[in-house]
Amino acid sequence: MVGSYANGAGAGGGKNGAAERKLDELRRRLGKAEGDPLRIAGVGAGAWGSVFCALLQDAYGRDHRDKAQVRVWRRPGRAVDRATAEHLFEVINAREAVLRRLIRRCAYLKYVEARLGDRTLYADEILRDGFCLNMIDTPLCPLKVVTNLQEAVWDADIVINGLPSTETREVFGEIGRYWKERINPPIIISLAKGIEASLDPMPRIITPTQMIANASEFFAELSLLTVSG
Repeated sequence: MVGSYANGAGAGGGKNGAAERKLDELRRRLGKAEGDPLRIAGVGAGAWGSVFCALLQDAYGRDHRDKAQVRVWRRPGRAVDRATAEHLFEVINAREAVLRRLIRRCAYLKYVEARLGDRTLYADEILRDGFCLNMIDTPLCPLKVVTNLQEAVWDADIVINGLPSTETREVFGEIGRYWKERINPPIIISLAKGIEASLDPMPRIITPTQMIANASEFFAELSLLTVSG
């Protein structure tokens, strides 16, 4: 499993204190006032993006909710097929900590019903319980999942781009329209891999961070970081 929460264990006093100090320093650098949480939004919920946000949630969003909030956007409506639902049920029942967590959250019954074919599960629904459709065998910690893009990003201080490079330009073009009235631009961390090739006005390669920068005039002043393998 990914993260101490998914394993049913605490983060530990020393580790927890170090994480809080780092969080306080970041909040100070971003000018966050006391009582105003740092808002982190993940855009895209594939394996890499989900794990990245789950690690942030496990390190900061669980024990320091008054200082940091993590949410993830993914498109709604993707159904979990019957075979995957059956396998997910086996994964849950093979991990006592996960099983107990779902029972405490009153979320176990829907997985029983899906296993029997009496209910359809959806990718955004199971991600809230800590299951990414791209990596069912590796439970994560529960995440706050938002299916409305504007709601997910409009007040974010940090945005994590977990989209494929083929979707980055389109989605950030839409995000740019939501941010036109913003005074303080957010930090964007891009996890996207892949490139585009362009022949106009001359042959060149376009990276995901360049796609974001070119998606809207708003992004010209942003801090763009890349985390990729």
